[in-house]
Amino acid sequence: MDIKLIKQVVDLMKRSDISEFEFEEDGFKLRLSSKGSDAPQYIQAAPVAQTAASLPAATPIAEPAAATPAIEEKGISVIKSPMVGTFYRAASPESPAFTDVGAKVGKDSVVCIIEAMKVMNEIQAEISGTITEVLVENGEAVEYGQPLFKVKTA
Repeated sequence: MDIKLIKQVVDLMKRSDISEFEFEEDGFKLRLSSKGSDAPQYIQAAPVAQTAASLPAATPIAEPAAATPAIEEKGISVIKSPMVGTFYRAASPESPAFTDVGAKVGKDSVVCIIEAMKVMNEIQAEISGTITEVLVENGEAVEYGQPLFKVKTA
């Protein structure tokens, strides 16, 4: 697991109301939880192969509410977040939004910015079509793979 990614998540937790985070990759599991303090507390970081009995006692973490499954719509594609960060619809508060409902986008069209670790990352549509819905509010924290926009491609 990349230490840079862990630092990004910790920074995001400090700047938003995310209080818990769990990640599993290549046999490594990481759980973070902030308990009202400014810094997240590292609850558990252990190889997944260990048994529960061999792990140190960890504070139980409440399971997040089950996300409602996305209903697949014919001819509708979703632009998803390629990273964890803060979603912005425009380059600055005074600037117009990169895109809005009804706007046509191409594969190279910038649709938003995601700020991660003080770096502004322009996110491209990577599909062509018409924006039918903006799924995230400006300034909202987003997760990797979170749907951002619906695009009518047919």
